[in-house]
Amino acid sequence: MKGLEIAEKYYLEFGKNMIDTEFSDIKDKLAAGICGGGSECFGFDDDISKDHDFEAGFCIFIPDEDVIDRKTEFALERAYAKLPKEFMGLKKSLLSPVGGSRHGIIRISDFLLEKTGTKDGSLTVSDWLTVSENSLLEATNGKIFFDGLGLITKIRDEIAYLPEDIRIKKLAGNLLIMAQAGQYNYSRCLAHGETGAAQLAAFEFANAAINVIFLLNKKYVPYYKWCFKALRGLEKLSNLADTLEFLISSENYGAVCETKAEVIEDVAKMVIDELQNEELTEAICLDLEKHAYSVNDRIASPQIRNLHILSAIK
Repeated sequence: MKGLEIAEKYYLEFGKNMIDTEFSDIKDKLAAGICGGGSECFGFDDDISKDHDFEAGFCIFIPDEDVIDRKTEFALERAYAKLPKEFMGLKKSLLSPVGGSRHGIIRISDFLLEKTGTKDGSLTVSDWLTVSENSLLEATNGKIFFDGLGLITKIRDEIAYLPEDIRIKKLAGNLLIMAQAGQYNYSRCLAHGETGAAQLAAFEFANAAINVIFLLNKKYVPYYKWCFKALRGLEKLSNLADTLEFLISSENYGAVCETKAEVIEDVAKMVIDELQNEELTEAICLDLEKHAYSVNDRIASPQIRNLHILSAIK
């Protein structure tokens, strides 16, 4: 059984009754679920995941002190700590006085501040351009089992994915990186005899291509160690996962260099085909740079369109 299912089962067997009996007077102000940085929140957990930070537990999300005071927060923490320490072979971690646990009692505003940079999840254009997609994914992944107040569910829905103009800006910037690193710099680095730099160019191309594929699928890109696993599950262009893995894991000597240069152009063509299928570009060529600027021209907001094309690339 996956970690997300175990967490929900643990909540239903123990947490729900604890809330219903001990905190019935504030139940309508609480939310319970699991989301964040753990592999189980993405559905990526396996047997290896259980070697650290993997436990039976869930989160109880609470509003600010004007609604639930510190005394009640401490009472919730004590009640949560008394829940069974082991469940389905998994042991519940002890709560640390200095924090660090992924489960237990969490202020909604603290959770959002960590993940989005704001206490209420409201993001400006500048925020959308700079906040890590992985952080936004951690704020919106997993599952909320129960939400009496409806607050965290509402905010998660509002930041479930990028506004369209932000998506297009990120798409344009990553297309330009693909052009510069792959179609231009990879071969030039090899011509200079800089095989290490060529590999860095291949990595930059692959990384930008991964971002482009997630953007075309309208999905947040996860933390790097989950990129390929998540990529293989996407609807569009997931067949490029092995190809991109080849680019960043193969050497840069002899005939392999020619093969990699050809692969880069193949990837570029497949991306361009998808851009054209979705009518995101008006350029008619195989030059990703021209497509990048054509895509940028489709941004509706003059404010966002006129920003530097790489303004959304960190």
